[in-house]
Amino acid sequence: MNVPFAKMHGIGNDFILIDRIAHPEIPVDVIEQNAPFLCDRHFGIGSDGILVVEPSSRDGIDLTYRMYNPDGSEAEMCGNGIRCFGKWVYENGHTDKRTITVETKAGDLVLELNGDGAVVDSVRVDMGPARLSRPEIPMTGPDGPAISETLDVNGQNVAVTAVSMGNPHAVYFVDTVTDASINTIGPELEKHSRFPRKTNVHEVQVLSASHLHMLTWERGAGRTLACGTGACSVAVAAHLNGLSRRSVNITLAGGDLQILWDEASNHVFMTGPATLVYSGSIELN
Repeated sequence: MNVPFAKMHGIGNDFILIDRIAHPEIPVDVIEQNAPFLCDRHFGIGSDGILVVEPSSRDGIDLTYRMYNPDGSEAEMCGNGIRCFGKWVYENGHTDKRTITVETKAGDLVLELNGDGAVVDSVRVDMGPARLSRPEIPMTGPDGPAISETLDVNGQNVAVTAVSMGNPHAVYFVDTVTDASINTIGPELEKHSRFPRKTNVHEVQVLSASHLHMLTWERGAGRTLACGTGACSVAVAAHLNGLSRRSVNITLAGGDLQILWDEASNHVFMTGPATLVYSGSIELN
């Protein structure tokens, strides 16, 4: 089967986008089964995940978003991916609205598409509420949120703050972020027994009350240059620990995102760019 695709990225977090509105003949199970091959950077296209554009069957919802990890598992949501999704659907005629509502596995999200004419330069996403209860993350342990909770990670004590933005995140703070540290702690904390569905992991350095630096180990993907839901979780975790304001600039390996945790609504807003790299097609069995 010949499958058209687009290669896109949000500050270095890169994706293969498959448009099932334009190409409804492409079965979802073919995408899922071929995810490891498609995402392979030597034998396939190479990406941190696969985005799928689908129509919505619900009133008041403009479009449906699905995302698959490189291991073939379906993820609830990806913040950098949803910005790429927003740029694609507008620039390819699936909507003419600058504000759209998108159905995801993490709930319905509102996207503001910024730019001139037919172009989308950046996307502001209402990522919904920050969820701190253990059943929502999910995370086992005593009642109440996990804020700077010490976990044994392969013999090392790590103070973890857990946040869900529709998918699970474990955040810990260090004096200086390093590749060696996140590459050691990340894979161990990802599969820690306290996280029954595994978790995304973020190592964070506080540069100031309005500027944070983070490195990411993503569940099902490993090291990535950026994680949008992770940046939202990092902003929430930093404020909960008294380390930052509610509005912060976060530097990731691939670029910067602006995150606001709104006090009145408890919603987290993420603003950042999305980029089309190229389009093509690939043969799949």
